[in-house]
Amino acid sequence: MGVTGLVLAAGGSLRLGEAKQLLPYRGRTLLDATLGVARSCGFDQLLVTLGGSAARVREQVDLSGCTVIENPSYSSGCGSSVRTAVSHASGSALVLMLGDQPGVLASSVASLLAAPAPIAVARYDDGPGHPFLFRRETFRDLAELHGDKAVWKLLHSGAYAVTEVPVAGPVPIDVDTRDDYARLLAGEAR
Repeated sequence: MGVTGLVLAAGGSLRLGEAKQLLPYRGRTLLDATLGVARSCGFDQLLVTLGGSAARVREQVDLSGCTVIENPSYSSGCGSSVRTAVSHASGSALVLMLGDQPGVLASSVASLLAAPAPIAVARYDDGPGHPFLFRRETFRDLAELHGDKAVWKLLHSGAYAVTEVPVAGPVPIDVDTRDDYARLLAGEAR
């Protein structure tokens, strides 16, 4: 049935103070860079959620090849984006990526896809991080997520076996603050 990639890019960027999806990064926007990684993964379907700054993102980011899903409840946390998007997933597995984390590698996604468990997470040298893999049997629970860190709560709930897949290097930088962005630009981690 294939694999669905889901890039979460609906956040309002409250900690940063401007649309982080549109921050300049290596000659394009931060979201363009992440979508480039997602496209290189060869997903059968690519979903992207938008919410905060959606109109500007649509104008400035190359969303070709993506099914864009608007999340009107984006301010309630990323759980709402997953919940909104999962009903659109046509694959037998869903790979969850963050729109502000361009340092994830396609090879890490491929390693997750080889894991047999219902849920797989990347295990970097300094701890677990995105991307995450969810098999179809978890979709009902994904469709009921609420709040921020909801996916992490599902991972730690014990409801499903979770496989940690080793990935060399540190967890790629997730841009939430000006300091995160400065570290990303400085090349501190992927």
